[in-house]
Amino acid sequence: MRYGKEHKQATRQRIIEAAGRRLKRDGIDGSGISTLMKDAGLTNGAFYTHFTSKDDLVASAVADQLQTQNASIVAHAAPGRAGLEQIVRWYLSAQHRDSLDDGCPSAALLDEIGRCTGPTRQVYTDSVLIVIDGIAARLTPEDPSSARTMALSAYAMMAGTLQLSRALTDRQLADELLEQGVHNALALLGMVHEPAATPN
Repeated sequence: MRYGKEHKQATRQRIIEAAGRRLKRDGIDGSGISTLMKDAGLTNGAFYTHFTSKDDLVASAVADQLQTQNASIVAHAAPGRAGLEQIVRWYLSAQHRDSLDDGCPSAALLDEIGRCTGPTRQVYTDSVLIVIDGIAARLTPEDPSSARTMALSAYAMMAGTLQLSRALTDRQLADELLEQGVHNALALLGMVHEPAATPN
């Protein structure tokens, strides 16, 4: 039975979405093609109908995850400084930290992406800059490109803070780290924010 173009595209998207969740949970090296295809409800044999290699799927999944993050979080945040604070507080929230499958691919995969092939890293760069430009546009609406490096630095700080908060076994310390991260990111972005008082 032959399937139409729409069915093939829908199947490809299902693989990409399932892979995005699995990669963030088990890492790129820890996720084999057979597992990625099984998650999508398909056999290994169908893989090469949709992708030329595992790198091709990784690049597609990471791009899809970042585009989703931009569309659901960054693009829907309020304009200006209020939107910046919304983005920072979402990113450094306990809910985001505890939702690895649905979370930011940068925080989950950045160290592995750095070891990927040039084309995969280029796809990551192009996709993450869409997110960064959304942040930069709230910093300097008249000239977003002038704030790109600052926005990228804040994003890197937030991703590292989220990673460390996920790694800590002390939940209270992990929560305090997130709140301090909010303060640090907003300060870097030129916004004043008083950190919550640390309980005795």
